Amino acid sequence: MSTGLQWFKSSYSSDEGGACVEVATCPHTIHIRDSKNPEAGGATLQLGPAAWAAFAASR
Repeated sequence: MSTGLQWFKSSYSSDEGGACVEVATCPHTIHIRDSKNPEAGGATLQLGPAAWAAFAASR
């Protein structure tokens, strides 16, 4: 599922903890997870490129 992905912290996340999001991209899927507990079962939100682009454009 999301193993082997290269995760990076979202530029919208702060260094103060709390509301941190990490993102990993693949050619056809963008994976999003809560960085507070990344190893806890691998719960991720997965979006297609069009949905991710629409979300990013709205920010």
